[in-house]
Amino acid sequence: MAEFRGSNKLSEDKRNQIAQWLLQHSSNGKLKYGAKQEAASFFNTSDRTIYTIWKVAAAQHAAGIPIKLKNMKKGSTHKDKFKLDAEKVKSLSVLQRSSIRVMACSLGVSKSLLHTCMKRKELRAHTNSIKPFLTTQNKKARLQWSLSQLSDVSEMGMRKFQTMFNTIHIDEKWFYLTKTKDRYYLMPDEKEPYRSCKSKRFILKIMFVSAIARPIIDEQGNVLFDGKLGIFPFTNEEAAKRNSKNRSKGTMEVKPIPNIIKNIMMECMIAKMLPAFKAKWPTFSSKDIFIQQDNAKPHIKPDDPEFLAVANLDGFNFQLVCQPANSPDTNVNDLGFFRAIQTLKDQKPAKDVNELLKNVHEAYLEYPPQKINHVFLTLQGCYHEILKAKGDNNYTIPHMNKERLERAGTLPETLQVDEVLVQECVEYLEGLQDNGSYEEAANQTMEEAEMQEIMEGLMHVQIN
Repeated sequence: MAEFRGSNKLSEDKRNQIAQWLLQHSSNGKLKYGAKQEAASFFNTSDRTIYTIWKVAAAQHAAGIPIKLKNMKKGSTHKDKFKLDAEKVKSLSVLQRSSIRVMACSLGVSKSLLHTCMKRKELRAHTNSIKPFLTTQNKKARLQWSLSQLSDVSEMGMRKFQTMFNTIHIDEKWFYLTKTKDRYYLMPDEKEPYRSCKSKRFILKIMFVSAIARPIIDEQGNVLFDGKLGIFPFTNEEAAKRNSKNRSKGTMEVKPIPNIIKNIMMECMIAKMLPAFKAKWPTFSSKDIFIQQDNAKPHIKPDDPEFLAVANLDGFNFQLVCQPANSPDTNVNDLGFFRAIQTLKDQKPAKDVNELLKNVHEAYLEYPPQKINHVFLTLQGCYHEILKAKGDNNYTIPHMNKERLERAGTLPETLQVDEVLVQECVEYLEGLQDNGSYEEAANQTMEEAEMQEIMEGLMHVQIN
């Protein structure tokens, strides 16, 4: 019996209607003159489709078989179509699935078959990044920090995060003059670019400290405050010690500071950052401002007397707060801002320190304030995930199609958290505190026992 392999645009019912119409306009297995063109016009399809349907319908009618045309897809189908053994794939270690070549050898199949599975969405690629190891105390601190970011008001069983308009996120990052490896797309007849340096282990780099606050954007989309308070390089000027083909002896040159210590950080904070904050801070915003930083050793302590002496001048009240340890996902700079300006910086060539400084500052200024606002919403999404994971970092950064919501005018100012989840986290923390008292007592007993063993060993050595 003939099979129909016509156009897939027609449904099965439509094809059978056409077949019945053609049989009614035929005689002794032959179509009447002009019936094919008339059917094509009546059913709004092509003559070729009508002819294909007629061949199958005529063959079935001649064989005395009820007319029934099935919906067949174009092309051939293979009954022996390769299918991945899901259990066998899952039994492989992640290292045996690190590349198509290694995975094909482990499964005993060809690489082309795995590529076909990728196209059929039977396999998916995943880029895995290592995350900081968290102790129980780290998880507890992260959970407490996330809870502290919630507002005290509960509406309809939901709690909102704070607006975060009075918080400045600061963090440091090394920016390199160039990357050791880069990817370019060339025409077939183009020559590959040539790059060279004396040592790729010692490429010129400068550390910057970035300060970002949440932008203020009104309902009409006008940017009232862009949130960019400055990006400050750790550099100094030195006189050239000898002549060279590039400059003469004694010429002042900009040099990166290789080691950032507490005194340098204090000087940058008092002489550069605080004056910039005061100059750029919007007059209509609260002047009680929190400066959030991580727990790096060169950072200033919140109760540092030198910082406190200048933090409350000119009507401002700056307070330093330290985010939880091993938690880069709680800082806007690490969460997405640094990666974005790194990408913008890499699109501009640089040959020396001055060009690198210029490119980083331009990338900082080019980044749109709307995207910074998106990163702050992503930060609130991370806080929500931390609450659900009870302080752990084993979660995927949430995405909520912020650009689409912004175009529709429905982008929220803050995210919401279910009050039930908040209560669960509070009860979980209370349970940790109860268990912690027993653990601390047990650890103290073990430390005392170990110390007693050490003292006994020392006494034994002295006696002998």
